[in-house]
Amino acid sequence: MGGFLFDDIIFGPVKSRRLGVSLGVNLLPTDYKFCTFDCIYCECGWSQKATKKIDLPTREEIKTRLETVLKQRYRDQQVIDSITFAGNGEPTIHPEFAAIIDDTIALRATYFPQALITVLSNASLVNNNQVISALQKVDKNILKLDAGTESTFQAINQPNGKLTLQQVVDYLKKFEGNLIIQTLFLKGYGQHKGIDNTTDSEVAAWLELLKEVKPKSVMIYPIERETPEASIYKVDSIQLDQIAEQVKMLGFTVEVFG
Repeated sequence: MGGFLFDDIIFGPVKSRRLGVSLGVNLLPTDYKFCTFDCIYCECGWSQKATKKIDLPTREEIKTRLETVLKQRYRDQQVIDSITFAGNGEPTIHPEFAAIIDDTIALRATYFPQALITVLSNASLVNNNQVISALQKVDKNILKLDAGTESTFQAINQPNGKLTLQQVVDYLKKFEGNLIIQTLFLKGYGQHKGIDNTTDSEVAAWLELLKEVKPKSVMIYPIERETPEASIYKVDSIQLDQIAEQVKMLGFTVEVFG
């Protein structure tokens, strides 16, 4: 099954279930997904093997396009709640990510000082000190943790290379609690086997990882759009609420987006 790609550097704004009126920033190619993960639920579809040199927008292009849109919305008195780095893959891949965050902070202060800056990341590259420093500057540093066990992590997120769940957890711990964990719960099949991160044992293992990471809050949500893996399906709100109750019992703030 296919997905959809964002065809510009700046997209939206869209009404986000988590972020309000969200203006998107895509630091990646507009014609294919470029990511360190190949998640079975990704709305952008499967990652494509690059057949040509990766063409990323420059820092200056991003700054110019973002300022143009912010300036126009400011003149039109249109609301922006969040400037959100998402797009066609992992935003922290961009080699100038840290500098782009600095530019965005300055532009936000000029045009929409009340807006939040949000980054949605899979945490695969936060062993890089510049990436960590940049993520510490944003208002909502939202990092992915979709599994409690190694086998489920590999099945759902399908990371490039030899990245392990424990490495991701170690990266997350570097933020010393200054992060938001996002987890998508699903059931179904992939790689010719069952996949379910909602079982009692899987949730228990995931809760243990939350206790290690100590995030300031947790976001849990189900599939909302078409997925590249056809044999997975949405978890109902009752089960999500039950998982959320267990998160609350650990003392964490949790939001359910269903």
